[in-house]
Amino acid sequence: MVNGNYHSVVLGGGLTGLAAGYVLSGAGCAVGLFEQDDTVGGLSKTVVRGGFRFDLGGHRFFSKDETIDRFVRDLMQGELVLVPRKSKIYLRGKYFDYPLKALNAMFGMGIATTAKIIADYLGERIRHTVKETEKLSLEDWVVSHFGRTMFDIYFKEYSEKVWGIDCKRISVDWVAQRIRGLSLAAAIKNAVFKFSGRDIPSLVDQFIYPELGIGRIADRLKEEIEKRSTVTTGARVERVLHTGACVEAVEVRTPGGWQLIEGEEFISSIPLPQLVRILDPAPPADVIRAASELKFRDLVVVALMIDRKRVTDLTWLYIPEQKIPFGRIHEPTNWSEKMAPPGKTVLVMEFFCFKGDRIWNETDERLIALSAEHLERLGFITRKDVIDGMVVRAPKAYPLFEIGYAERSAVLYDYLGRFENLHIAGRVGKFRYYNMDHAIASGMEAAEQALKHSAADAPAAKRKNGKRPLPAAGPGKCAAH
Repeated sequence: MVNGNYHSVVLGGGLTGLAAGYVLSGAGCAVGLFEQDDTVGGLSKTVVRGGFRFDLGGHRFFSKDETIDRFVRDLMQGELVLVPRKSKIYLRGKYFDYPLKALNAMFGMGIATTAKIIADYLGERIRHTVKETEKLSLEDWVVSHFGRTMFDIYFKEYSEKVWGIDCKRISVDWVAQRIRGLSLAAAIKNAVFKFSGRDIPSLVDQFIYPELGIGRIADRLKEEIEKRSTVTTGARVERVLHTGACVEAVEVRTPGGWQLIEGEEFISSIPLPQLVRILDPAPPADVIRAASELKFRDLVVVALMIDRKRVTDLTWLYIPEQKIPFGRIHEPTNWSEKMAPPGKTVLVMEFFCFKGDRIWNETDERLIALSAEHLERLGFITRKDVIDGMVVRAPKAYPLFEIGYAERSAVLYDYLGRFENLHIAGRVGKFRYYNMDHAIASGMEAAEQALKHSAADAPAAKRKNGKRPLPAAGPGKCAAH
């Protein structure tokens, strides 16, 4: 029994899937979007509890892509505020500015250590002038750009805390993409000459933010899609049915029962390994094996509601040391005063973990108490300041870019590429490191590919002025192969 017929079926309701749905519904397509969570947004959502609002980690929006920047500004008219970035690193009992400021680093770490940092950096520059060596890991890249001392002090412990594996195992692709263009020289230049850093994403000193939380971007996209099409939450895609080079339908489990959804074009932003596992018929063994070797880092977010107007003046505080269990803190009211009731604030701690480990399996009560205990030791609050607490677990928050992931991903891309009406997109959907703007752009690009394929697939008799009129509904057919 068929429960739904759509021109376009979108799997996943994060920013990528929503952006795809927005473009497709705006083009006149009947879209069915399915999200397994109870709300849309994925990791870019805002949780509301008793008048307090918090994101799953602080998510800034910044884009050098003028099209995407303008798209978000137009979508969010009247809701955006401009937030100055002020971040620090808490290390060895001291606070260091991030991005690096030369004087702060010198007097914070001591002149001897600073001299060693500069000497190591110059040594690396000379070494690479003589002979360029291949960089495979995060450690290789950071040492070559900052020197060994800088790596050991500022990068190693925090990176291993975030990713849960040795820096020698983290692919260079991640760090080069995440802080591309940045080096010790660029950081010092930024500190001394105060250039804006707009061309280096890690040095951006201000960003736009919806005053009611980052999740409002997802909410607005959903609102626009639902003017013409449907968004179904609490819907888990269990099977993707295909014949030859054509995806024909998906089976979706909802609170109301199972549904069979047919479509003409399919866009997937669900985790890439998950998509491979639910294909029916199943892929060859080598494809399944490659999918099983791609892993994710999970996230536990603890929010403490505080009976004070403000605790810090920071957008982020990074905490590399392993003895403190969370890796990053942010205070949403420093992004927008509307994130808490008047006179109150909220602190959000991010615990990087793997699903099933000690942190993931810890009780909510213990995680709340543990967060309050460490915040008190850091001198931020006393436990009597805590009004309430909430824990949110986010599985598959970040693709784990272990050395070899690119080759495994390529196997999956090659196999999935045979399906002409299946388009993969997004951070977890393509297993790539995407910021918010990249995620939105990826969804839009997938939608354009779907529209192009749908038009090219139409019989010539249905064309008008060289373009195929988009159907209001119906699964359609793939071209004969």
